[in-house]
Amino acid sequence: MATFLYKMGRSAFRRRWLVTFLWITILTLAGVGAAAGSSSSSGSVSIPGTEAQKAFDLLKERFPGTGADGATARVVFKAPGGEKITATDNKAAVEKAVGELGSGSKLVASVTDPYVTRSVSQDGTTAYAQVTYKVKSNEMTDAARDALDGAAQTGRDAGLTVETGGDALEAQPENGVGEILGIAVAALVLVITFGSMVAAGLPLLIAIIGVGISVAGITALSGTLNLDSSTPTLAMMIGLAVGIDYALFIVSRYRTERAEGRTPEEAVGRATGTAGSAVVFAGLTVVIALAGLLVVNIPVLTKMGLAAAAAVVVAVLVALTFIPALLGFAGDRVLSRKTRKESVRTTADAKPNMGTRWASFVLRRPVAVLVTAIVGLGVIAVPATGLTLGMPDDGSQPTSTTQRKAYDMLADSFGPGFNGPLTVVVDAASADDPQAAAAKVSRAVSGLKDVTTVTPATFSKAGDTAIITVIPGSSPTSTATEDLVKAIRDKGAAAGSAAGATVLVTGQTAMNIDVSQKLSDALIPYLALVVGLAFLLLILVFRSILVPLKAALGFLLSVFASLGAVVAVFQWGWLANLFGVQETGPIMSMMPIFLVGVVFGLAMDYEVFLVTRMREAYVHGERPAQAIVTGFNHGARVVTAAAIIMISVFAGFITAHEAMVKMIGFGLAIAVLLDAFVVRMAIVPAVMALLGKSAWWLPRWLDRALPDVDIEGEQLRKHLDATDAEAVPSSGRELQDSRV
Repeated sequence: MATFLYKMGRSAFRRRWLVTFLWITILTLAGVGAAAGSSSSSGSVSIPGTEAQKAFDLLKERFPGTGADGATARVVFKAPGGEKITATDNKAAVEKAVGELGSGSKLVASVTDPYVTRSVSQDGTTAYAQVTYKVKSNEMTDAARDALDGAAQTGRDAGLTVETGGDALEAQPENGVGEILGIAVAALVLVITFGSMVAAGLPLLIAIIGVGISVAGITALSGTLNLDSSTPTLAMMIGLAVGIDYALFIVSRYRTERAEGRTPEEAVGRATGTAGSAVVFAGLTVVIALAGLLVVNIPVLTKMGLAAAAAVVVAVLVALTFIPALLGFAGDRVLSRKTRKESVRTTADAKPNMGTRWASFVLRRPVAVLVTAIVGLGVIAVPATGLTLGMPDDGSQPTSTTQRKAYDMLADSFGPGFNGPLTVVVDAASADDPQAAAAKVSRAVSGLKDVTTVTPATFSKAGDTAIITVIPGSSPTSTATEDLVKAIRDKGAAAGSAAGATVLVTGQTAMNIDVSQKLSDALIPYLALVVGLAFLLLILVFRSILVPLKAALGFLLSVFASLGAVVAVFQWGWLANLFGVQETGPIMSMMPIFLVGVVFGLAMDYEVFLVTRMREAYVHGERPAQAIVTGFNHGARVVTAAAIIMISVFAGFITAHEAMVKMIGFGLAIAVLLDAFVVRMAIVPAVMALLGKSAWWLPRWLDRALPDVDIEGEQLRKHLDATDAEAVPSSGRELQDSRV
C-alpha cells in the first residue's frame, strides 16, 4: 500500500497540471449537473416492513386522488375573548378564509369546512380547517405557501386569532453563517498549526473542492434518487470535516519530510505513502460505518449514509492526488518562514513539544489518567439512561412560530391528543359485510382506555376499505398514546379479524412509534456489523488484537458520553439557551444510530492517525514506551488541530434552523471533543503504556495469514533502500542523499 501510494504521489507531483485540470473538470461537470438536474428532494419518510407504512401504502391504493400522500396544513381559528367562533360575524370570516384556501392555489386537493365537519371545540371558541395538497411538502411552491398565509391573514383582519401548522409549511433547509464560522475557525487553527498561509490554505481548498463535487453530485441526483432534503447538508458536514483532516495529515507529513532534508518530490512521495496509507484506512472505517446504515432498512437513513460515504470517498481521492499536485505548485511556501531559514533539522535536534511532554506524563501515571478519563466519561454518559426517542412535530417548534401556536391552540381547545390523531384502516375487501366489519372495529376501539373520540368510518369508492380516526386523550409523544396504539393493534385487529377484515394503524404518531421500534431493533445488528468489520480492518492495519479491541471499547465510551450530552441539552434542557435550543423534547429516533455510525468512523480516524505513528516507530526498532512518545511527538499536534477543526465545522451546524441538523451537529461536535481529547489523547496512551509490548501481540498463524498492507511504510523503506543501492556505486555510497 505505502509503496503504491508513494509512486502515485510522485506521479501526481510530476503531472500536477494534468491532475489539476482533471479535478477542476470534475468539479465543473458536477456543478453543471447540479444546475441542470432536478434539485427536488424527498419530503417523505418510508419505513418498509412497518404496519404504519403498510397502512399508508394501502390508503394510496384504495383512496386515489385524495392527496393521501400530499402535504397537509391545519388553519386554526380562535374567536376574540368572550366570543364564540360560531357567532355570525366570526363564522362569516372563517368561511371567507376557507373559501380563499380552496381557490388560492392549484396545488390544493381539498379543504374542509369546520362547520360541516364539526371541527369546532366544545367551548365554541376554536375551529380548524384541514387543507390537503396534491404534492408533497418539498414540492410546495412559494405561491402556494403565500396563498395559505394570505387566507390566514384574511381571518386576522376580521379580528380572529389565526395560526397555521402542518408539513405544508416546512421550508427547505438553508445553510447559515455557522458553517462559514466553522471554516473560519478551521483556517485560524491551520495558520497557527503550520505558521504558513499557503500550508493553511491547502487543506481548506482541497476540502472545499471535494465537498463541492460531492454536494453538486448529490444535488444533481436528488430528484432521480428521491433524496431527503437533509442529505446534502449532512454530506457537506462530514465531507468538509474529513476533507480538511485528511489533507492536514498529508501536508503535515510532507513538511516533516522536507524539514528532514528531502527533495520536494521525494517528500511528497513519502508523505503520500505513509500518511496517505493512514488516510485510506481511516476513510475506509468511515465508509464502513456510514454504508452499514443499509442494515437498518430505512431508505432515508440509508441514502443519507451512502451520500455521506460518497463524500468521504471523494475526500480521500482528492487528498491522495490533488494535494501532491498542489504541493508541487506551492514549493517551499508550505514551510514556515522559520523552517525555511533553518538548515536541515533532525529529530534528535528537535525540542520536546507538548505532545512529547503529555505522553511522558501519561507514561508516568497511566492508571490515574485511565481511571480519571473513564470516570469522567461515565458521568457525562449518565443522562443517556433517560433517553426518550421520538420524531419532531410542530410541538417541538419554537414558541414564536405559527406552527407551535397552532399546535398549542389545538391542544388547549380540543385536547392534547388532537395533535396526534391515529388513523385506523379497515381492509374489508374479504369481509362478507364491510359496513358491519368497520362498525365492529369502531366499537372495539371506542372501549379502549385513553380514547377521546372515534369518528364514523369513511369508505373508499369501492366500499371495501374504511378509515376511522381515533383521537387519543394523551399527547403524541406520551407513553399512554404508545400503549393505545399497541392496544388498537391488538384488540381492534382481533375484532376486525373476527369479521373477516384486516386492521392497520397509521398516522404520524403511529409512524413515529414504528420508526423508534425499528431503529431500536436494528441498533445491535448494526453495531455488530460495523464494529466487527472495522475490528477486522484495524487488525489488518495494526497487526494486533489488543489495539483494535481497545479502539472499539474507547469508541463505546465516547458514543455513550456524547449521547448523554445530547440528552442533557436537547431533552433535559441543560445549557439549552447557550446552544440555541428553544424547545426540549424527545431525541429524534434516527439520532442514536446515525450518531453511532458517524462517530465510529470519525473516532477510528484519530485512532489510525495517532497509533500508526506509534506502530511505525515500533516497527523501526523503538521500545514500546518510546514508540508512544514518538507517536505523540509527531502526531499529537496534528490530531489536536484536526479535532479542533472538525469540532468547529460540526459546531457550525448548531446554528441551523432544522432540528435534526442542529442536533446532529451538536452530537458530532461533542463526540469528537470527547473522543479526540479524552479517549485518544488520554485513554489510548495509558492503555498502551500498561500493555507494553503485548499491545502489538498477534498470533503467528494470523500474522502469516494476513496480507501486509505496510501502512507503517516498512516495505516502502526497503524499496527505497534497494533503489538507492542500485542507483549509487558501491564506492560512492557515502554520497547518497538524505532520502535514506
